[in-house]
Amino acid sequence: MASSRSSRRPRFRPDVDRLSGYVPGEQPMDAGWVKLNTNENPYPPSPRVVDAIGRAAAGRLNLYPDPLGREFCRAASRLFDVDPEWIIPGNGSDEILTILMRTFVDAGQAIAYPYPSYVLYETLAEIQGARVERVELSEDWTWPLDAARRQIEGCRLLFVPNPNSPSGNRFPDEDLLQLVPEEGVLVLDEAYGDFCDEPDAGELLRRGELSGRVVVTRSLSKSYSLAGLRLGFGVAHPDVVSGMRKVKDSYNCDTLSLAAGVAALEDIDWMHESVGRIQRTRQRLVEQLESRGFSVVPSEANFVWATHPDGEHRRRFEGLKAQRVLVRHMVFAECEPSREGLRITVGTDAEVDRFFEALDGVGS
Repeated sequence: MASSRSSRRPRFRPDVDRLSGYVPGEQPMDAGWVKLNTNENPYPPSPRVVDAIGRAAAGRLNLYPDPLGREFCRAASRLFDVDPEWIIPGNGSDEILTILMRTFVDAGQAIAYPYPSYVLYETLAEIQGARVERVELSEDWTWPLDAARRQIEGCRLLFVPNPNSPSGNRFPDEDLLQLVPEEGVLVLDEAYGDFCDEPDAGELLRRGELSGRVVVTRSLSKSYSLAGLRLGFGVAHPDVVSGMRKVKDSYNCDTLSLAAGVAALEDIDWMHESVGRIQRTRQRLVEQLESRGFSVVPSEANFVWATHPDGEHRRRFEGLKAQRVLVRHMVFAECEPSREGLRITVGTDAEVDRFFEALDGVGS
C-alpha cells in the first residue's frame, strides 16, 4: 500500500496555484487539416536554412553553443542598423518577454498592456507575482491615450504588440511616443512586424531621448517560417542587454536554431517574397469575408480579425472545425462591451479557397 506521504499533492508557489496558464492554439498531429489558427507561415523557409541545419548537425553537437549567439547577433544587427551589442537572442521572442520580466519587474510591481491583445504578458506577470494593468482599447482598436497614460503611470514595463493581435492593426509611432512609462520601459513586440505595409525596423530605438527606454522584440517564427525551431531576439541599448544577459539561461539558444537563424536572416529576399505572397492573399481574404457580411479590421499582420453582425462566431468556428479547418475563436468577455470574433491566419491561396468552401458549407 502506498504511503499517505507519497500521495500528497506537491506544494506549488501560491502564484502558480492561482494561474490558469496561457492556452496556445490547437496543434493537431494528424494530416488533412487546414491550419489557420496559430499565425504560422504557410510557406517553407529559405533552402539556405535547411543547408545550414545540415551542416550544423554534422558538426560539433557534443559541445555547447555560443552562449551569446554572436554570429546571429551580427546578422540581426544589420536589419536594425545597430551594433551587435544591441541584440540578444532567445528561444522564440516569448523567451525575450520572459527575460524582460525577470530583469525589470519585482513581485508587487506593475506591468501594463493593451487589451485585448497577447494575454501571455499577463501570465508572465502573474508568474512573477507582479500586478497587471489592462489598458482597454477603444472599440476601433485604438488607444484611449488619456486613460492609458494614467494607467501606465508607475509601471515597470508596457508591452505593446505592434501590429496587435488579434486585431492586426498597427499603432502609429506618434501614439507610442506618448506611452513610454515615466520610469519604465516600452516593449514593442513586433512578432508580425515584417508583414506591415511599410515595415519600420526600430525607428523609435534610435531616438536619442528614448535611449534605454524602448526594447523591440522580433520572432523568426512568422515571416521567416521557423516556428518549429523557436528563435527570436530582442533589440535594445547595450546597457539594457547587459542586464538581460544576467538573468537568461546560460545556453538559451541551441546550435541548430542559431545556425538556421543566421541563414534565414542572410536570405532576406526569400523572406520578402514569402511576405509579399501573404500580403496579396490577405487582401483577397479580406475582400471575400466582407462580401459575406463580415467586418474586418484593417490588418498589417499575417492574420485578420473578422466579426459578423449575427454574432454566431462559435457556430462558425465549430462548423469549420468539423470540416477540418481550424481558425481561432476568441472571446474577451471582460471588455465593455464584450468582444468576440474569429482570428483567421492568412494561408496559401489554396488553403483560403478551402476555408471559404467550408465557411459557405456552414451557412449564414
